[in-house]
Amino acid sequence: MKELQVTACIDGSAISSSVCDTAAWASAILDAPLTFLHVLEKTPSPAKEDLSGAIGLGSREHLLDELTLLDEQRNKMAIEHGKHLLDDAIKRAKTGGAVEVTGEQRHDRLLDALLACEDKTRLYVIGRLGEDHDPSKQVIGSHIENVVRAIHTPIMMATGTFTTPSNYMLAYDGSETADKAIDRIASSPLLSKLSGHVVMVGKDTQENRTRLEAACKTLSDKEHQVEAHLIQGEVNASLMDFQQRFNIELKVMGAYGHSRIRDFIVGSNTTKMLATSTVPVLILR
Repeated sequence: MKELQVTACIDGSAISSSVCDTAAWASAILDAPLTFLHVLEKTPSPAKEDLSGAIGLGSREHLLDELTLLDEQRNKMAIEHGKHLLDDAIKRAKTGGAVEVTGEQRHDRLLDALLACEDKTRLYVIGRLGEDHDPSKQVIGSHIENVVRAIHTPIMMATGTFTTPSNYMLAYDGSETADKAIDRIASSPLLSKLSGHVVMVGKDTQENRTRLEAACKTLSDKEHQVEAHLIQGEVNASLMDFQQRFNIELKVMGAYGHSRIRDFIVGSNTTKMLATSTVPVLILR
């Protein structure tokens, strides 16, 4: 059976360096091969547009020839630029301790390219923003929402400058889906050396305490160092406050059943949390 890889998507954006460093860290921890993926999005060519209604036939044919030549030159430049990006990413990742680093370039839609390699991917690493976005603005690229909805493999979203995390916060709601996420974390070395905080936002009942303690036991039985926290309040505000008070360096989110946490994870609040996050976010499905 072929070893599963870490797949990291890079482009010309300012956040690509963070993607490289995040992916290198994950590759080293998981002892998994790392493949950098550079996707050249397919775009309609102006040369293929029908201009017959705008100009005369002779002029149109001459213009179409020029546009075709410009398209070819632009594609060649984009391919060459992508190769340089991949070369730089590979060198940077090897310096960061990554394992078996390779690069791949594809002409495709980003989501289709990711879906095509999902069966051989253990973890995706993508940037919060693409190259067409201002990194100073608190937004996420549309690719994040599309990818999270379609991909079932864990996704690590890189944000600003990467620093090796020493702790993480996991939002937990006690559902069956959440317990499956706990099992996945417990069996993976990715977070095993980090100090974990399993946070449930809900009423202080014996049922909630029992579920929270059971989740933490699953992790501690696999030698994860975790603490349980049952807090009250509005989910978004409570989790943001917890992150600040405990200086959380990595957040773990997922689609957890039908609860307030699920509403938080798949709704507009999630978009806000991802957009404003200054630390990497591990997204589980």
